[in-house]
Amino acid sequence: MTSSRWHAHGNVYLVSEDETLTPELVRERARGTDGIVQVVHEGRGELEIVIWNTDGSTAEMSGNGTRIAGAWLMARWGAGDVRVVVGPRTVTVRAVGDALFESEMGDVTVGPHETVDGVELTTVDIGNPHAVVLGDPDEVTRLGPLLETHPRFPNRTNVQVARVDGPGEVTARVWERGVGETTASGSSAVAVAAATHPGGDVLVHFPGGDLRVRLQDGKAWLIGPAEPV
Repeated sequence: MTSSRWHAHGNVYLVSEDETLTPELVRERARGTDGIVQVVHEGRGELEIVIWNTDGSTAEMSGNGTRIAGAWLMARWGAGDVRVVVGPRTVTVRAVGDALFESEMGDVTVGPHETVDGVELTTVDIGNPHAVVLGDPDEVTRLGPLLETHPRFPNRTNVQVARVDGPGEVTARVWERGVGETTASGSSAVAVAAATHPGGDVLVHFPGGDLRVRLQDGKAWLIGPAEPV
């Protein structure tokens, strides 16, 4: 298998050019990572990928995974801006600094506040599902497993527990569907920002590092690092 390891704030993905991946192979090869970015098709300015979780399931979207894929393609072809296709969504990635990249993540849909088993949360859809809980981020290890597989979410959900530190600033921890707790998550950063702020620039602090989100007219842009391990 031709592959390389990349990370974004410690969120490690294996970029694989193997087109014969199966859930069984993924569970074996993804050990020690947060998932696999499978390259299905590549060209100078566009890349089609499948994102695999460590449990062998696939994810509709990953902010860090798509940014890593874009950075990988830029390094391979020397391109400036690239498009990353994952399922029905296309993410545009461009370099903005030393190992920093901006991704145009597309539409963000914030649902109404609701209560699930006594837990107040807000659902957010950015191509994949999220449940954002306002509270102590350290509660993620308790609330993550509870909500990920709750019947309210028949396809399971990513879970974030977030604390608003002030205007435009949030601290959060993440429980990723099919993975468990991760040090950072791009799609989770967008979900947390959208659930806590109506728009503008939001700095999201994760244990692994900070990600910046810009919200405007129901769309999101994400800025963060991506580099080979």
